[in-house]
Amino acid sequence: MVCAILAAGAGCARKTRTQVPAAPVHSATPPAKLGETETGIASWYGQPYHGRRAASGEIYDMEQFTAAHRSLPFGTWLEVTNLQNRKVVDVRINDRGPFVDGRIIDLSLAAARSIDMVGPGTARVRLKVIASPAWTAKTPPVASPKAPPSSAPPVESPAPAAEFYAVQAGTFSDRDDAEAFQAGIRSRFDETRVLRTESLWRVLVGRQMTLDEANKLAAKVLGIAGQALVVKDR
Repeated sequence: MVCAILAAGAGCARKTRTQVPAAPVHSATPPAKLGETETGIASWYGQPYHGRRAASGEIYDMEQFTAAHRSLPFGTWLEVTNLQNRKVVDVRINDRGPFVDGRIIDLSLAAARSIDMVGPGTARVRLKVIASPAWTAKTPPVASPKAPPSSAPPVESPAPAAEFYAVQAGTFSDRDDAEAFQAGIRSRFDETRVLRTESLWRVLVGRQMTLDEANKLAAKVLGIAGQALVVKDR
């Protein structure tokens, strides 16, 4: 079972528009131990919470792979297995809940959809604490193109398009809040920007980096902004 962790100190410090949120206080909230597991009932939540501020201080986006847990530190990554169909999804804890007896986790809509529990509403799951994908992800191997038949003229295969990455330091429902947050971290990083994604404003750091470069930058952003997520830079 995942060790119960005191909820005190788990949330981000309250901030004004011009302040950068403080990094997590690890002495008050020790990190979860990798490999620890918990089994129970999961539920999910979407509207009307989409776009509202989560307990961690960031804006809840139901299309991101996140979840709410009563005690695990914010930023903890979990592997969630639907024990009814064996489908698996990885999520990051950024909110508190669920507040219904008998349930151990509330998944975002995107996470629930990926393990086929949106329709039923709940499912029996196993949670496992894992390392953050941002620090452990590797560039996937690219399959070699098949050689054309000997009777056909050689065909030159186009080079695969390069993938670039950036670091998401925060999401906001209000543009002014996003720009104030950007102003607070701009002096620490060479490249910051605010982008609109549907109903949310995202603050990104870095531009067109390799995955390795983005992972290294994310570690720095985490220490300054209190949160960091490696994302594709389109």
